[in-house]
This record gives sequence, structure tokens and C-alpha cells, in this order.
Amino acid sequence: MTPTALGAVVPGNSIRFLGHDTHEHDEPHLVHVVAGTAKLVVDGAALTLRAHENLWLAPHVPHSMRLPGESMALGPVLSPGVEPPSRVHRLGVVPAITSVLTAVMCASPATPEQVVPFRAALEDVLRGLAGDYFALTLPVHPVARAVAEDARRGAATLDELADRRRASARHVQRLFVEETGLAFGRWRTRAHLNLAVARLRGGSHLDAAARAAGYASRAGLLRALSRETGISVADLARDPVTALAAPRVEDAGGRLVAASA
Repeated sequence: MTPTALGAVVPGNSIRFLGHDTHEHDEPHLVHVVAGTAKLVVDGAALTLRAHENLWLAPHVPHSMRLPGESMALGPVLSPGVEPPSRVHRLGVVPAITSVLTAVMCASPATPEQVVPFRAALEDVLRGLAGDYFALTLPVHPVARAVAEDARRGAATLDELADRRRASARHVQRLFVEETGLAFGRWRTRAHLNLAVARLRGGSHLDAAARAAGYASRAGLLRALSRETGISVADLARDPVTALAAPRVEDAGGRLVAASA
């Protein structure tokens, strides 16, 4: 029998193989693609998730999903308050999530009491992904805020981003310094590094974290992290999660240093 046919053996679970029509949840929700490809419409926008990719949804986000071929997905509902940093938060591949949900499938918890530790483990991973390593203030001015949102992932220059908003780069730079305390370039660097750190905390390798944050290589990511944290490249390369977990504070220049320094 094919995986899809096997999935129909337990009718109540066939949704994992077939998908579902538009609906929403009162609680936060995670979509995890176990195999194949998931075609979703979320808040009216079409999205495609591939094997092991994840989508974290806030409460009351309408979504539908189709699972073509032999695809399969899981959709665990989360506890109230375990919400993503944005209404629709695409996580990509997070090995720690894959590990927890693989354990769920193997253990097949059948009672609410048995589900509790698995949900707690999944939510611990998600909380670690939600918190930014570098605290960043979003600009208040609508033009600067729009530029900040565009800059989180993109590689466009400040001139290009400002031009999209019919503003001068000098004006946007001044707004960033006044409203965030950081020049635009450093603000964007830290925003990109936050993406990389979230991936590392989720179990991704340095190469994957570098790609997610827009760095051409792991070496570029390591150098950027070292400049902003004061942690040596060697320590970051050896065990980035442990190195980044050491308590750190900002010095007078805004650089993170060891809390005991």
C-alpha cells in the first residue's frame, strides 16, 4: 500500500495525508511537512513548504493545505501564549523541530497526559527560536519602519531601500540613529544575525544558518558574529550555541562582551 493509502487506515488522522480546507485555530499552530510538498493558502497568500520545513501561525490565521502525491504533514496546536514573533512566521528547516516531531510519531502518545511532555519539548524549541539574540528597536517613523522590515532579509543597499519609499538615504539613516540607537548598517547586520542565531538554536548547521541569514559562507557568518559579540571565531566554530549562551552585556560602544568582563 502507498503511504497515502496507509494514512487512510485511521480516518481521524487522514488529514495528515490529504490536507484540509480553510479554517483557523484559537491557539497558535505549527505546520511541519514530514515528506513531500505542502501547498498552503495563508491569510490569502499562497505558500509552498517542502520536506521538514515549518510554518508557525498565530491564533486566528485562516489557512488551508493540500498535500499532493505522497506528501504528509503534521499540524500540532500549541499552548496559548506560545506565539510566533509575527502573525505568519516561516521557519524553514529546523532540525530540533524535526527531532521532536519524529519522536511524537514514533511514540504515538494517545492520551492528553502522554501528549504533555511532547508538546512541552516542541514549545521549548519554538520559544528559543522566537527570542532575538540581539535586542533591536524598530523605528517608529513609517518610512524607516518599512525600510527596516525590507532589510531584515534582503541585501538591497540603503540607497535602494530608501528610494523604494521615496526618501533619501541620509534621511533614513538619521531616523535609524535617532529611533533605534544604531546606524542602519549595524541594525541590519544584527537583524540578519538574529536569523542565523535562531537557526543555530534550532539545530541547523553553520552553513545552513549562514544561508538563511544571507551570508555567502559560514566564514562570513562567523566573522560577523565575532565582531558583534566579542566571541572568538574559533569558539563560535567549535560550538556556536554554547558560545552564544554565555551571559553577555553591552559595553559603552554597544558591543556585547562577557558579563564578567
